[in-house]
Amino acid sequence: MSLARTILWLSRPLRPARSLCRAQFMERKAQEPPSPPTMENGTRSCEERPPAAPVATVTEGAARISFPSANEVFYNPVQEFNRDLTCAVITEFARIHLGAKGIQIKVPGEKDLQKIAVDLSDQEEETAGQNENLAPGDQPRTAAVGEICQEGLRVLEGLAASGLRSIRFALEVPGLQSVVANDASARAVELMHRNVELNGVAHLVQPNQADARMLMYQHQKASERFDVIDLDPYGSPAPFLDAAVQAVSDGGLLCVTCTDMAVLAGNSGETCYSKYGAMALKSRACHEMALRIVLHSLDLHANCYQRYIVPLLSISADFYVRVFVRVFTGQAKVKSSASKQALVFQCVGCGAFYLQRLGKASGDPGGRVKFSAACGPPVSPECEHCGQRHQLGGPMWAEPIHDLDFVGQVLEAVTTNPGRFHTSTRIQGVLSVVTEELPDVPLYYTLDQLSSTVHCNTPRLLQLRSALLHAGFRVSLSHACKNAVKTDASPEALWDIMRCWEKECPVKRERLSESSPAFRILAVEPRLKANFNIREDANPSSRQRGLKRFQANPEANWGPRPRARPGGKAASEGLAERRRLLQNKRKEPAEDPAQRAARLKTFPCKRFKEGTCQLGDQCCYSHSPAAPVASGDIPITDCPETTTKLSPEPEAAHGSIPGPGVD
Repeated sequence: MSLARTILWLSRPLRPARSLCRAQFMERKAQEPPSPPTMENGTRSCEERPPAAPVATVTEGAARISFPSANEVFYNPVQEFNRDLTCAVITEFARIHLGAKGIQIKVPGEKDLQKIAVDLSDQEEETAGQNENLAPGDQPRTAAVGEICQEGLRVLEGLAASGLRSIRFALEVPGLQSVVANDASARAVELMHRNVELNGVAHLVQPNQADARMLMYQHQKASERFDVIDLDPYGSPAPFLDAAVQAVSDGGLLCVTCTDMAVLAGNSGETCYSKYGAMALKSRACHEMALRIVLHSLDLHANCYQRYIVPLLSISADFYVRVFVRVFTGQAKVKSSASKQALVFQCVGCGAFYLQRLGKASGDPGGRVKFSAACGPPVSPECEHCGQRHQLGGPMWAEPIHDLDFVGQVLEAVTTNPGRFHTSTRIQGVLSVVTEELPDVPLYYTLDQLSSTVHCNTPRLLQLRSALLHAGFRVSLSHACKNAVKTDASPEALWDIMRCWEKECPVKRERLSESSPAFRILAVEPRLKANFNIREDANPSSRQRGLKRFQANPEANWGPRPRARPGGKAASEGLAERRRLLQNKRKEPAEDPAQRAARLKTFPCKRFKEGTCQLGDQCCYSHSPAAPVASGDIPITDCPETTTKLSPEPEAAHGSIPGPGVD
């Protein structure tokens, strides 16, 4: 007790001192400037907030948006083709979806109301048949752009950024009930509110700040699902696919963009497997294989919930791939998903590929479909053409990647109303090539690949296409590659045609290695007699009309833009600074001419030893009979240790050349 009383007695005089110090501290705190603002992630910044970035205004389609020139909110003008194509596809989907309910849409630029489109699902066909019993005086209901349609489409843009795409939907696509423009960034949502008010579409577009996955998971109920979900992330959409296939309505439209083409094109197969559940291969058909891998991943996620996909349109353009699929529910149809996937066996020598289905669907006399495991593999351990080994890729989607009827509707709508989009000419060209593709032939070869394998001159595209047509095979182009040869001919037939072409343009066989694919392929006599005379049907219609099938570089330094970062520099400034830092990073710095001359003088002149050098003192090499032999650029010192080590031994002194550093 005495110790406690002592401590209490000592603490009494200290209380007034503590109160005085606290008062002085609060007084100094009030005189100091306010503390820096708190950042969005909850941490305080130790620096002052930079001044507000200048705002730029961009007009695209019918929308006009403002966004900071600094790279705080992502925007890429090169993807205008992507947004135009999406508006065209959703418009035709709205025509199908509302046409089943007896509602016709009014598209700006179209003269008359078109007929109700034929739908792609059996359920909506029955609903459309019920609307044919309208009274003669009844007028069909219509849906116009910018108006709320109570039975219209509910659209979700999961990663809206500036809100440009959602605003364009509201201003250019008729038959919409609501558009939810979502983004996880508070700065992006603030910008969306400003752009929505600027374009006067607040009655349709609802900006929302949330994680896109959580938002879609909250709309899993059938009554709360979205009719259209658009995902255009920065990089891979893999984290959002599981939630997307659950949040889209039955028969709804799912639009997905992938910009991680380095992964999908085979540069990192293990990363592709971790994201999409498939191994990508490096091949000339890597862009179409990327599309099929994305479709496989979508179908795989949908199968977990007794759902399956039906591809409408799959496009490989510029630096990304874009797929449009419809999602349906049906346990019976899900059983056939295994037979729609396939593995790819690709030869590392000649590039010949073979497909192996994962499942097998066969029908019995009673009309029932029986599913079983497929038998394989379709290849031997070594390639039968060049003797090299095979690589295994996939699984990937092996069914058609386009619905040609739907693509034809979109193409007709864009062709009859070309002033609707700024990129209408390119949309017409790409969709025209899509309609000409062979739907049941996965992947393709390229003209330069076939000719470089056998080391011969490259034939004209029409010559190779004509040879395939004369042989009774089908052949088409591909929108994914300019020199693509998509054909149902077997690799044996293709190499027979190339052997016949090599006989017209011979290769010097003595220069070929016996183990090379060219030597082994050309060592076999062709069984097929190829005819290279040009046929009229060898030149496709899109090529004859000179349509804009493949995009030229739209601007300097175009391509994927840097990721948006809060308070970041403008995109142009960041690219310029990065280009300056990385310029010539793999090149050695230029050598000083005087240093180079001194270094070359350390090497003896071979022609002087032979007595044929006529340059004299102007020769860059040494003409000294006892030329020093230096190694690299290391200077020779007069160190006693070096002299002792390099001095000649007594028994090797006769007829030997003195070493460096010896007089």
